Amino acid sequence: MKIAPLALLVAACFTSTVPAPAHAAKPAQAGPAAGLKVDFQKFTLPNGLDVIFHIDRSDPVVAVNLTAHVGSAREKAGRTGFAHLFEHLLFLESENLGKGGLDKMSARIGGSGANGSTSQDRTNYLQTVPKDALEKMIWAEADKLGWFINTVTDPVLAKEKQVVKNEKRQGVDNAPYGHTRYVINKALYPADHPYNWQVIGSLEDLQNATLDDVKEFFRLWYVPNNVTLVIAGDFDPAQARKWVEKYFSEIKRGEPIKPLAKRPGKVEQTVKLAHEDNFAKLPELNMAWPTVEDLHPDAYALEVLAEYLSQTKRAPFYQVLVEDGKLAPSVQISNYSAELAGQFMLRVRAFEDKPLDDVAAAIDQAFAKFEREGIPERDLNRIKAGLETRFYNSVSSVLGKSALLAEYNYLTGNPGHIEESIKKTLAVTPADVRRVYDTYIKGKPYVATSFVPKGKLALALSGSGKANVVEEKVVQGAEHAVDPSTTAEYTRTPSKIDRSKEPPYGAPPAVKVPQVWDTKLANGMRVLGIENREVPLVQFDIAIDGGLLLDKLDKVGVANLMARLMTQGTALKTPQELEEAIQQLGATINVFARTEDVRISVTTLARNYGATLDLVREILLQPRWDEKEFALIKQSVLSQIRQQEADPNALASSNFNKLIYGKDDLRSRNILGTFDTVNAITIDDLKQYYRANLSPSNARMHVIGALPKSAVTRPLAALGREWKAKPVTLPAAVAAGGGAPAKVYFVDVPDAKQSVLHIGYRALAATDPDYYPATVANYILGGGGFASRLTQELREGKGYTYGIRSSFSGSKSAGPFIIASGVRSNVTLESTQLVKQVLQDYAPTFSAADLETTRNFLIKSNARAFETSAAKLDMLDNMSKYGWRADYVKDRERIVKAMTLPQVQALSRQYLDPSKMVWLVVGDAKTQLPRMKELGFDEPVLIAK
Repeated sequence: MKIAPLALLVAACFTSTVPAPAHAAKPAQAGPAAGLKVDFQKFTLPNGLDVIFHIDRSDPVVAVNLTAHVGSAREKAGRTGFAHLFEHLLFLESENLGKGGLDKMSARIGGSGANGSTSQDRTNYLQTVPKDALEKMIWAEADKLGWFINTVTDPVLAKEKQVVKNEKRQGVDNAPYGHTRYVINKALYPADHPYNWQVIGSLEDLQNATLDDVKEFFRLWYVPNNVTLVIAGDFDPAQARKWVEKYFSEIKRGEPIKPLAKRPGKVEQTVKLAHEDNFAKLPELNMAWPTVEDLHPDAYALEVLAEYLSQTKRAPFYQVLVEDGKLAPSVQISNYSAELAGQFMLRVRAFEDKPLDDVAAAIDQAFAKFEREGIPERDLNRIKAGLETRFYNSVSSVLGKSALLAEYNYLTGNPGHIEESIKKTLAVTPADVRRVYDTYIKGKPYVATSFVPKGKLALALSGSGKANVVEEKVVQGAEHAVDPSTTAEYTRTPSKIDRSKEPPYGAPPAVKVPQVWDTKLANGMRVLGIENREVPLVQFDIAIDGGLLLDKLDKVGVANLMARLMTQGTALKTPQELEEAIQQLGATINVFARTEDVRISVTTLARNYGATLDLVREILLQPRWDEKEFALIKQSVLSQIRQQEADPNALASSNFNKLIYGKDDLRSRNILGTFDTVNAITIDDLKQYYRANLSPSNARMHVIGALPKSAVTRPLAALGREWKAKPVTLPAAVAAGGGAPAKVYFVDVPDAKQSVLHIGYRALAATDPDYYPATVANYILGGGGFASRLTQELREGKGYTYGIRSSFSGSKSAGPFIIASGVRSNVTLESTQLVKQVLQDYAPTFSAADLETTRNFLIKSNARAFETSAAKLDMLDNMSKYGWRADYVKDRERIVKAMTLPQVQALSRQYLDPSKMVWLVVGDAKTQLPRMKELGFDEPVLIAK
């Protein structure tokens, strides 16, 4: 379901600059704030295809977004999951792209990785490519609509069903609280309501889908008059229009499509349902009330209500449940709105063994507090103040702009309609907020779900019935094998033009390496910056080297707790006052610890940079050390640790680190700590860490934004004077090698529907001369998404997994090479055997064609290497940490161009050797552990949790 918080309501305040041809949209009126706009052009082909252009010449890239107005709401009961299935199928093959389809082409042209998503209301397909590949993308997207469906055969459908079922196992069946939305929607919407079922569908419906069912669904909905094509970026609109007309015009219009009626959910009386969750360690209560659809006049006040009730320290729910009741670390409240209906959702994941009846009683108290006090005008203004920053963040990439233009086009027919949304949000009054509360929430029946750990049903809400959760029984050998090598036989679809030849590249784009300025403050801290005026924001971070590495083994968790406590007030401001001061500026300030550093990460409007920096200086130099906040944070961390004990992915990550680093290396430890270490930590430990380790002598600052160097550095002078340098000794870098011997290691998660695999060893530092060449060598193995052999063999070939990847990661210390995946439980052995075989065959079978694909992607993708602020900050971080030059991307281009086939093969033999690796499996030991001896690494080792 699409979430429509304030960030999306204001996600674009579009004004349009629309040309005059037939079918063109009329120009929108100016918005409430002149800067909040994204210019666009719109035209409609005779076959009904809506086409939207947005010009952005800041980087030599183009985003292409094809959005079909079909999601799970267009499906029929008993045939659910079709829209999501097509999200997968449309990437596989088409008549003119051939096997591998858009994914294979994306690897060649340097695309960002073709991707897609499905909601209840729409399916989209989108990626960013270098500008010279635009015609290729338009040709390929047209193939989706006009020259695709004949390539879907029974073997293709059988294999992709397996992939989708693995996605459901990974995201729902094998995840803590994964079935919650299923249970809520079944109770919130009648059986014949389009939102009654989940977007991913049911395993039974997917298995029962026939080829005729699938083709009928495609021919109904994937037609030009139900599709929006958005092109955003650096391109010639006149030429692009000619290409769109050339490749799309002959696709026939489909049958007229009637809009679905708006239809709210219906709850006659409160429904309480409980479920014992195999993967939950903490009790969780959800409450859902039916509300209104997207763009309904009341949706705007409901968004404000949701944000006010829970998002700050002044919020009624925070004060009652977190501060006073100490029942939970936080409360999440959101208004989820979609095209046909909406729901107001409240979620509380309580502390261990807290009865959910106590939580429900506190919820009643929090609502009563709101009824007495309402929403103060200053809080309403604070919420509105954050809109501008969130808007600019949402349109900081061409891909983000393309998605928003498409969304508002399919919702209203006018991409500029969001301007109305921001006006309505800014017009919300305290009376409006109280009115929607009285209308939709107060005293109204709702759906409540209690998801509790196995054996702890007594924690559920009193009066709860048993939730009807359908859990798959995983049976060894139950799934049919699939044969991906079968060549589809079909009659080709005729065309007026020759579509069999891929269009040529345009003129090669010039890679724009950003201009970097570099300076030092009086205290010695290095500051690197890039002036970037695409949006009027400034984003910066201060990296203070150390992080987890400066913890003590008997008190792991200090760095994390200290970082979290730093934003909980200052010596001059209470926690509440600091929070309000930040939000009144439309800013965000986050402090967090990582393995090798503590980071202060900031986003603010350019005009508020100085005031925001003053707050950062106050946070950094005048900590409050609030005992009450320390106790709250400590309890929250203990709750996180408890939940991780049942999360298969968290278990895989923590145990893999222990295996490759060893128990005496802090890198092997969970940055949160353990129950014992966190309980042993006092606030004095945090103060000691702060005094000893936070110094400008081991700090680096990186700034991206719409200000020149002088405007950035001038306000930094005070920080340079006041933050005094002192020496900090950092641990020595860790060399490659060491770690546990190459064996199978197993962590038991009883009745797991999937097995999580982490395979690898401690390999290379980022500073090693072989690091980047080894990364290049890994591209075809598992770093290239759908171009990679691991994906082609395990996902596309066998349907064992939803996704698999491999990567090198390192810093000044040697980091891991890792292959990570979640596979169907009953093919755990077969999956690891196939991974082992791929590794063994990789060096001798790596071909010249593989090298060419690698070169094309890694060189052409540099056109989009610095498009986003996050990418620019990463660039500055690499420069300050490793001493690299600003144009290090050019150095990497030279490495790629010089790579030879024998060099790649030698690197693969050296660094991708399966006999060096630990083979960690997190899954159901009673069914899978005995089989793992067949992998050939002696007796598997069962690791105690």
